[in-house]
Amino acid sequence: MSKGEFAKVRQAVGGLDKMIDQGCKDQDTLALIRYIAEEDREEKVLENQQVLKTPVVRNGSKATVGYQPEIWKIWD
Repeated sequence: MSKGEFAKVRQAVGGLDKMIDQGCKDQDTLALIRYIAEEDREEKVLENQQVLKTPVVRNGSKATVGYQPEIWKIWD
């Protein structure tokens, strides 16, 4: 995901923390992201997108992360 798209999704879902999959396979990178300086977190996530919840689904300015078919059904 590009930096611009990442920013739009982050804004639509309510922040970086809501995008991160706490149960991802790469727990080492996840631990690093948790403990690095706040201003460095976004760049580290962009470099290591395997820590993001999937799928990332966009509908114009709306977006979801993770499997959320109940939300997708109400999008027009």
